[in-house]
Amino acid sequence: MGGVIGDILPLALGVAISPVPIIAVILMLFSKRAKGNGPAFLLGWITGLSAAFWIVYAIAGTADIATKSGPSRGASIVRLVLGVLLFIAAWRNWRKRREPGEEPAMPKWMSTIDTITPIKSFGLATLLSGANPKNLALTLAASMAVSQGGMGGGKSAIAFAVFLVIAIVSVAVPVMASLLLKEKSEKLLNGWKVWLSGNNATVMFVLLLVFGVVLIGKGIAGL
Repeated sequence: MGGVIGDILPLALGVAISPVPIIAVILMLFSKRAKGNGPAFLLGWITGLSAAFWIVYAIAGTADIATKSGPSRGASIVRLVLGVLLFIAAWRNWRKRREPGEEPAMPKWMSTIDTITPIKSFGLATLLSGANPKNLALTLAASMAVSQGGMGGGKSAIAFAVFLVIAIVSVAVPVMASLLLKEKSEKLLNGWKVWLSGNNATVMFVLLLVFGVVLIGKGIAGL
């Protein structure tokens, strides 16, 4: 089990380091419905990651991408493809990096966050966590690692719990800070938002490049 945990920890960290969702949840915590939107976003984030993980886990258990003795050829090919896709995404983020003095470009939907409802907040988080290409690739890789670990259902659930706790921490911390510190959290959260907004493309480039290399390396090693 220790080897599986070691494999999924960096993948969970990769999911956690997602500037856009962190910025989104901070903006929601400044919105008119902050008390409902923040927790709803966190719940949606958990739901999306959980669904992606267990769907892939179920598929891996019946397809030729998981074996108890080690990575199958199918799993290695999947990892290789995911690594290449992350490389492409890294290149796209490098092209989007801002020039000195240029205002950072954020998704247009962020301008409507002040009027968003808790239900829409939940749906947005579910989409950003489960359907986001980077998160989906890393969650898929983590799910395959757990499936290939040859563990029982109980240990697999524990491994998933470890993955989930780390993967949601970057969204959970702002929500908890807002609930516990209330007005005192505003300056702290605003500072995080400003930094992440200005460095979103660079952070994502480095993250995607590193995990692209990791997945490509694991894929080649298993062929």
